[in-house]
Amino acid sequence: MFIFSRTALIIFGLLASFAAHAKVVSQSATGFSLTFQADVPGDTQNAFQKFVSIESWWDASHSHSGDSKNLSMDVKNGGCWCETLPNGGFVRHMEIVNAAPGKSLVLSGGLGPLAYIGVSGAMLITFEKMDQTTRVTMRYSVGGYDAAEFKDMAKAVDGVLGAGFKRYSSLVSTGKP
Repeated sequence: MFIFSRTALIIFGLLASFAAHAKVVSQSATGFSLTFQADVPGDTQNAFQKFVSIESWWDASHSHSGDSKNLSMDVKNGGCWCETLPNGGFVRHMEIVNAAPGKSLVLSGGLGPLAYIGVSGAMLITFEKMDQTTRVTMRYSVGGYDAAEFKDMAKAVDGVLGAGFKRYSSLVSTGKP
């Protein structure tokens, strides 16, 4: 019995340490905030470049076109995280409102179903040089009106962004999402 309990505690500890790196920070009837963090190898410029190469790590199943190659981040004044669709269609997922390559990136907009309800979202990604790694922190804060008071929305967005951030971290760390 002691061995089982000790094993269960070790497993719980491992799960808790992962959860500390990706979580819903706050949630209310008027919005929510999520934070994701990972230490990745290499310098801040490399981490930044890999992040904005979203087509190389975003999961195609969480796109409108079903193909992540149709995604792009045009890092310039007025640029966007966009997606091309057949027949000249497009999706403007988020607008890039501030870019300091190797330091930070700020995007504005509602991802996925958030684009269809009365909300505003801000995503801040920071790249901080540590001893041998770069600490990448992504915060996404959403506020506005949701008829369901964000009860299910925060968890769903956390799941999609958490999976995406894990794929990004893996790409930087191993070369594969």
